[in-house]
Amino acid sequence: MYYIGFDIGSSSVKAALIDSDSGKSVASINEPKDEMDIISVNRNWAEQNPDFWWENICIASKRLLKENAVSPKLVLGIGISYQMHGLVLVNKEGNLLRNSIIWCDSRAVEIGNKAFTELGEDKCKEALLNSPANFTASKLKWVRDNEPEIYNKAYKFMLPGDYIAYKFTGTINTTKSGLSEGILWDYKKQLPADWLLDYYDIDSSLIPDIVDTFSDQGQLSQKGAQESGLKEGTPVLYRAGDQPNNALSLNVFNPGEVAVTGGTSGVIYAVTDKLNGSEPVRFNNFAHVNYSEQKPIIGKLLCINGAGIQYRWLKNNLNLETNSYQTMNSHASKVPVGSDNLQLIPFGNGAERMFENKTIGTHICNMNLNKHTRSHIFRAALEGIAFSFVYGMEILRKNGTDIKVIRAGNDNLFRSEIFSNTVATLIDQEIEIYNTTGAVGAARAAGWANGTFKDIGGMITNNDRVMTYHPLHNSDDYQVAYQRWKNELNRILKNK
Repeated sequence: MYYIGFDIGSSSVKAALIDSDSGKSVASINEPKDEMDIISVNRNWAEQNPDFWWENICIASKRLLKENAVSPKLVLGIGISYQMHGLVLVNKEGNLLRNSIIWCDSRAVEIGNKAFTELGEDKCKEALLNSPANFTASKLKWVRDNEPEIYNKAYKFMLPGDYIAYKFTGTINTTKSGLSEGILWDYKKQLPADWLLDYYDIDSSLIPDIVDTFSDQGQLSQKGAQESGLKEGTPVLYRAGDQPNNALSLNVFNPGEVAVTGGTSGVIYAVTDKLNGSEPVRFNNFAHVNYSEQKPIIGKLLCINGAGIQYRWLKNNLNLETNSYQTMNSHASKVPVGSDNLQLIPFGNGAERMFENKTIGTHICNMNLNKHTRSHIFRAALEGIAFSFVYGMEILRKNGTDIKVIRAGNDNLFRSEIFSNTVATLIDQEIEIYNTTGAVGAARAAGWANGTFKDIGGMITNNDRVMTYHPLHNSDDYQVAYQRWKNELNRILKNK
């Protein structure tokens, strides 16, 4: 028997089958082969057609079953992970009214900023743990103000994962975690934030029914089964945004546990039980997958835009003899800690929220043309990105967040000993590396919801843990290098 998980990103849909006895991953695939298009009619807009997500889920689902000779009857349940903060609108017939306004669309920034000021920063911090900012509620307000003919036809709004669950089941619902990522959950009242919708002049009846994150959220309809290739009646058992789900995939559930991702951008997702929104601009607070009124577990999410994209740019532009990260890491390993006083500031991928939305840019500092080589640049890049993670974790710690263990996926940055040793040593915490994906995590979460897996954390550790980086005993050189990097960063920030 099996569980199937889907991870709906903005570039592709990932799907995974896991064995219901062991929890091991059987197979994983991506669809489509080329990245999905993002529609950008105006500057800073980003939209996608949700039915294209569904189309690729159906292709992936049928491929998984066929290529692994698995009968639909053997699939016990479905888990869904999805790109966060998007807005999907449907009419009473359940038909789409417009493309989804997705996570990286910034048209509603000023709407959210104005709400934060007019409603009161203290009220937003205490009740929402966030600024309304550029999240789902503010995007819905933008539609109301700019596309009234569409807003007036709207029956329900949904997050991307809600829409996919609806396509499977024909039932429209959402979760507390989902509402929190749209900045639509009042943590003090433990109810949807009707007062925010009242301020935006949005009808609260647009909010879907609420189901638990781990629960029977609806069964596959005849239409959903026919299109996906799965069996009618198969339950959708789990749904969560991609960052909370990534944390689940890495066995991050408890206060003090932190999930980190080192992709194009970097993400630090720290779990806490403290309902504290004192920094609602530099990072955000969301209801974690195991959030409940009795045990309010919160995920504090800090995003670093300028992360792996910096290292990838160097790989693509420095004419390496072998165009690979392994070659770059080999060059970097020949250079001492601190890169002989060469610093690289890696924030060249747009505004950085942890610097209060300032655009810092990429900078190479203190280059000596008689000393420094491309090996120094590679090391300085790895160190600079690692320092940005450390800087972000220091912000979280100053906010009262414990960091007791760090868990990361086995991605390009964390495969580098230089990168991982730098972070582990400066934070003085172990970094556990896991070989897993969001789709695998969603499938396992479905099994946990169904009662098949009793100890999901132990199962993840047994199946996926690859290695552990330990803090190095002699941290002096790392501390000196980090302080020099911060000095250059502070110099740049003073001029912004």
